[in-house]
Amino acid sequence: MAARAIWKGVIKAGTLEVPVKLYSAVTDRTVHFRLLHKTDKAPVKQQLVSSETGEAVDYKEVRKAYPLSRGRMVILEDEELEKLQPEDSRDIEITRFVDPSEIDPRFYDRSYYLGPDGDAKAYFAAAEALARKGKEGIAKWVMRDREYAGALKEEDGYLMLIVLRHAGEIIDADALKPPGGRALQKREIEMAEQLLTALHGEFDPSEYRDEYHERVMELVETKAKGRKPKVTKFRPRAAAKDDQLDDVLAASLAKVKKSA
Repeated sequence: MAARAIWKGVIKAGTLEVPVKLYSAVTDRTVHFRLLHKTDKAPVKQQLVSSETGEAVDYKEVRKAYPLSRGRMVILEDEELEKLQPEDSRDIEITRFVDPSEIDPRFYDRSYYLGPDGDAKAYFAAAEALARKGKEGIAKWVMRDREYAGALKEEDGYLMLIVLRHAGEIIDADALKPPGGRALQKREIEMAEQLLTALHGEFDPSEYRDEYHERVMELVETKAKGRKPKVTKFRPRAAAKDDQLDDVLAASLAKVKKSA
C-alpha cells in the first residue's frame, strides 16, 4: 500500500523554498484490545464520572484545570487556551545547519519522511547538499496547532524530518543515584571487556522484533480456529549479587564462545 501524506509544508532556508509532503516514517505496532462485558460480551465504553457523586458527567460539562498545589487548581477555559495556540503556517523554517554529532540522541523523537510536492528538482538538490556537507538542519514549524522543533537530514537520497524533544524533557545522568557497593575488581573489568569484544558485530534491525506482539497474534489466530493455545509460563531469573558478578561474567563469556 502506497504511503499517504499526512501534512504539507514548505522548507524555507534563506531564499530557498522547497514544497514537501510529510509522511510517517514509523508505525504503531502496539497490541490494542476491545473491552467487552464479561457476561454478555457486549463492548463497553468509558464514562467521565464525578468523584464526589459517582454520577456520569457529560463532556460538555467538563472544564480543564491546572493543579498548583494539593486542593488548589486554576480553571482554564477553552477560549483562553485557543488564544495561546500558535498561528497556522506551512513554513518549515531552517534556522541553522549543524553537525549531527552536536545533537544528543536523547533529543530525537518521532521520524517523518519528506517527499517532493511539485518541484522535485529543488527537493533532491537539497537532499544532495545535506548528504555532501554531512549536516543536519535545525527546523521549526507549526502543525495541527502545535509548535515543533526538528532535525532535517538526508536519508538514502530523500529528506527526513525528526521531531526533537524540548530541553526541559531531557533528564541529565547526574540525576541518577550513584551505584553503591564495593569497587569493581580488575579481573571483572577485564572479563567485561572480553565479553564486549566477543559480542562485537554489526547492528541488524531485522533481528529485533516485537515478540510480545507476535505471541499475542499467534494466540489470537489459534483461538480463532477453535484450538486450545499452548502458553509457556515465564520464569524470571534471580538477580546476581555483587559477589557473583565474576561467575556471571565467566558464564556469559563461555556461552558466547561456545555459540561462536
